[in-house]
Amino acid sequence: MSVQEVCLFGDSIARGVILDAQGAYKPIKECFASLAAKELGIALINKARFGCTITKGREIIGHFLDKIGTEARRLAFLEFGGNDCDFRWDQISADPKAEHLPATSPEHFSRMYGEVIQTLKTKGFRPVLMTLPPLDAERYFAWFTRTGLDQKAILGWLGDVQFIYRWHESYSSAVWEIGETWQVPVADIRKAFLEQRNYSRFLCRDGIHPNAEGHQLIKAEIIQFAREHQGNAA
Repeated sequence: MSVQEVCLFGDSIARGVILDAQGAYKPIKECFASLAAKELGIALINKARFGCTITKGREIIGHFLDKIGTEARRLAFLEFGGNDCDFRWDQISADPKAEHLPATSPEHFSRMYGEVIQTLKTKGFRPVLMTLPPLDAERYFAWFTRTGLDQKAILGWLGDVQFIYRWHESYSSAVWEIGETWQVPVADIRKAFLEQRNYSRFLCRDGIHPNAEGHQLIKAEIIQFAREHQGNAA
């Protein structure tokens, strides 16, 4: 890949956050971004943040771009959607018959993502989108209800627990559509997991964050993507 510096924007997955044995979230040094950057011999600027949505990401990117010039052309990897599609499970537990909306609606997600891409292109960046690693719906459900939320009420609202997987998957599919609309490449991180016989073993106990082995999977996919697109990112 004919670039010397790559910027990464996204959420806790891009930040390299995992759930440790004590049940605490912490970043690991051997996250996919650091591993890939080291192997490719490029400098990495990681601006990903825990809990980041595309709305917050746009703010972070805006502040970052205000501080830099336009002389350097870089790649910008974008990894958003996991927090955007999430719901306030405590509110659903308390009132399952009310209307509940995700953190970012699908329409707003696509529109905001497009605005971010356009802004980056204006500043001379070449955006690369990343699909979402799949989640384990049953494990995630057990995790976010562990503090006493009403599982029966939430399941009644969901219809079935696998709706969590399907809803999350729809945002990953939207990333492909956004890439096609804006003519930017997409690194298919999701595929690296779904090709495994049991992808859940590459996820933390919470069912949503890739574990250390999961980060190795993502790193390998990024390396393959970089080699396939070598010379196209100058």
